[in-house]
Amino acid sequence: MSNTKTILVTGGAGFIGGNFVLRQVRRGDTLVVNLDALTYAGNLDSLDSIEDNPNHAFVLGSIGDRALVDYLLERYEPSAIVNFAAESHVDRSIDSPEAFIQTNLLGTFQLLEATRKYWRRLSGKARDNFRFLHVSTDEVYGTLGATGKFTEENPYRPNSPYSASKAGSDHLVRAYFHTYGLPVLTTNCSNNYGPYQFPEKLIPLMIHNGLKGKPLPVYGNGANVRDWLYVEDHCRAIERVLAAGTPGEVYNIGGNNEKTNLEVVHTLCDLLDELRPDSPYRPHRKLIQFVADRPGHDLRYAIDASKIQKDLGWEPEETFETGLQKTVQWYLSNQTWCQRVMDGSYRGERLGLEQSGAG
Repeated sequence: MSNTKTILVTGGAGFIGGNFVLRQVRRGDTLVVNLDALTYAGNLDSLDSIEDNPNHAFVLGSIGDRALVDYLLERYEPSAIVNFAAESHVDRSIDSPEAFIQTNLLGTFQLLEATRKYWRRLSGKARDNFRFLHVSTDEVYGTLGATGKFTEENPYRPNSPYSASKAGSDHLVRAYFHTYGLPVLTTNCSNNYGPYQFPEKLIPLMIHNGLKGKPLPVYGNGANVRDWLYVEDHCRAIERVLAAGTPGEVYNIGGNNEKTNLEVVHTLCDLLDELRPDSPYRPHRKLIQFVADRPGHDLRYAIDASKIQKDLGWEPEETFETGLQKTVQWYLSNQTWCQRVMDGSYRGERLGLEQSGAG
């Protein structure tokens, strides 16, 4: 095995982290040490294609386990850490916020402390070239009115326990740069979608329920607006920031695809009608059911991604239409993966996600 570099990826069995790990391992020039606690959203099924690949080393564990992280840094000597590890579902943070504080805030703190200790031992080019990239969300900025977009200079105004915990982790990362000089990078992304997304999120939930003729639950009147980013485009942006980003800087990553939740669900229904013309549930729009809105539901998010476009030359390759077409086709072709998540067999328990609200 010949590797030019080693990176530690945390949360690499989750949705975005898993897609990033798959990309890195398939490149063939990177050893990926993948640390994941395999909470409900961690799914090793998503990594089946690289299970025996020598460029992928999976480690079961938490970023909050300081001794384990210290060991991994000493053993593998990575040139970068990419931190995807997070509890990320807003509804779950409303019902049970403690896990979000433990992982997103305290876990990030332990990871930063381990990284600071490791980085201080490095010297020469290894020290100069090392990077810690923290993956965050646009939800830390709060909500927008009908106009305007989030820039990197927007004040933080989180409105849910999830976004507050991510905001706190972002502040810690910033502080470790300004206090200790740790070469950190932070990315704040808009709503992701694509293959391997846990089916409690809007798009995969609607696809799964639509195929089975189950209700398509939409919060409120479906008017909440999100900026949608195809996960492969997000991974490319992270790669670009890791390679050329300026330490201490924040980069917003968006897809330039603002849609209301109802628009998204209508488009999905129409795609299911087209791709499953023999479905007894056509037209799928008749399955839409409006449900009570969730507390603190932000009205609109939109990302101004001009900084990463101007400074690093990144822009999304997929439109919402092309990305969604690929996404629906992937889920149609990977029903076994979906069903194992929905019935809980991927981790030996039943989760009953079909009744969740979404959006």
